[in-house]
This record gives sequence, C-alpha cells and structure tokens, in this order.
Amino acid sequence: MTDDVQLDGARAWCHVIYALHAFSVLTGIFGAVSVIGAFLIGWPSIIAVILNYVKRGEVAGTWLDSHFRWQIRTFWFTALWVLVAIVLAFTVIGLLPALLVAGAVTVWLIYRVVRGWLALNAGRPIDA
Repeated sequence: MTDDVQLDGARAWCHVIYALHAFSVLTGIFGAVSVIGAFLIGWPSIIAVILNYVKRGEVAGTWLDSHFRWQIRTFWFTALWVLVAIVLAFTVIGLLPALLVAGAVTVWLIYRVVRGWLALNAGRPIDA
C-alpha cells in the first residue's frame, strides 16, 4: 500500500473524528446540556478520542499527526479546564469565576474544532 493511499484513509478518519467532535459541540448548543458537558461526556467525543488513540500510530511522522495531537489535546485540556471551573465553583473563589472559565473554555473548544477541521480540509498540518 502506498503512503498516499494510507494517508487518505487516515485523513478520512481524521474527518470522522472532527465530525464527532463537532456533533458533540452542536448537541451542547442545541440540547439541554452545555457545550463542554456534551463534549466531555457525550458519546461522540468519547468515541472520537478513543479513535484518536487507536489510529494515531498510523499517522506517526506525517502531517496528520499534528491533527491527531490537536484533537487529543483539545479533549484533555477541555477536561482540565472544566476541573478547574468545578474547583473554583466549590471554593471561596465562587461561581462567577467558574462560569467565566467555563464560558472561555466553550469558545476555545469551538475555535479548536473549527480551526483544526479547516486546516485538515486545506490539507495543512495544524500547529499546536
């Protein structure tokens, strides 16, 4: 199998993963949960991050590796910042700073999904 054919398959998987993340974001926007809630505990993003880890070896050393890294980091940094927001909400710091963090993370998450998918469509690596 040539490298181009192998990369085409991996690129298709990368599109699927971005689509799963985007579906989670849209579920959060139009559903009863928040964007970050739908992203972290919704089945599409859980499946997406599992696929990232399963398929990552196929793209090692290629320009697609940057997209897999970008997607994985988006998931885990969202989880980290949600944890920070939860800690803020349940400490003396309070709910308002927690809501500000959650709002900022929501905007950042949407930005990451859109920017990454646009770069993938253009056939460019994404700088992390």
